[in-house]
Amino acid sequence: TKRDKSGMITMTTTTTMTTTTTMITTTTKPLYRLLLFVILLAPFSVSAQSNKPRLLVRSDDMASSHAANVSCLEVATKGISRSIEIMVPCPWFFEAAQMLKQNPAIDVGVHLTLTSEWDGIKWGPITPSPSLADADGNFLAGTGEWYNKNYKMEEVEAELRKQIELAKREIPNVTHLSSHMGAPDVKPELKNLVKKLAKEYNLIYETENVVYVPDFGWNKAQSFQEKESAFIEMLVNLKPGKTYLFVEHPANESDEMKAVGNKTMLTVARDRNWVTQVFTSPKVIKTIQEKGIELIDYTKVGVRGK
Repeated sequence: TKRDKSGMITMTTTTTMTTTTTMITTTTKPLYRLLLFVILLAPFSVSAQSNKPRLLVRSDDMASSHAANVSCLEVATKGISRSIEIMVPCPWFFEAAQMLKQNPAIDVGVHLTLTSEWDGIKWGPITPSPSLADADGNFLAGTGEWYNKNYKMEEVEAELRKQIELAKREIPNVTHLSSHMGAPDVKPELKNLVKKLAKEYNLIYETENVVYVPDFGWNKAQSFQEKESAFIEMLVNLKPGKTYLFVEHPANESDEMKAVGNKTMLTVARDRNWVTQVFTSPKVIKTIQEKGIELIDYTKVGVRGK
């Protein structure tokens, strides 16, 4: 370094810069270490979240009865259900729609309906579609009967479109399509139609990497206590990182529900009341919290338009 006037200034500037750099380096070391720690920890945090079991509890057949309306809403607002399926052709549809309008956070699916299974109550097409109905104007009772029926595809499409459009008009929170008793997609031609409608109306139809919850005695249970125990056993056996679907039909043991059944389901009121009780059970809710199970809806397992 030359010891002249400019050199003195240069030396002073260099010293100042060196000092400043040293101060910055010293000050930023703890911050750097913290940032490095966060970066290294992030993948483990994301992995821990993604490894939680995920469970979609779906409540079917809202609008089929007043009892179903009340109970589906109860298990969604006070229990563990996160998606409700609504049957547009059924007599209690408009009450159900009003309830769902008042609860816009609830995920709703159009439960496409082409069958009418009960003896004490019936419903039929909401379009002029005679090939979809029996002699009394009602849908056929079973999926097997529907499978063998000589229906017209243009009438099926018109009916399903009307169900979707009416649901979307009356309920703001419709996100997906599902099928009642499997009838609307029991054949490839029907399934392709539903896919087309899902795309056109920008709704979820197909889900990704979802498996049904294994049955740990649920269907054989003969009391509420057995139902509750079976469901808790299911929860305990859910595997980390997997996504599960559990489908049931909440209702209550009212006179209305006791009048609904058919010869194969004489205990429908009792059985569906147990579903409501299990879905709102404090023991079940506690198990879900303790196991770290994430309750999800259809928006987490599907893509609109597919």
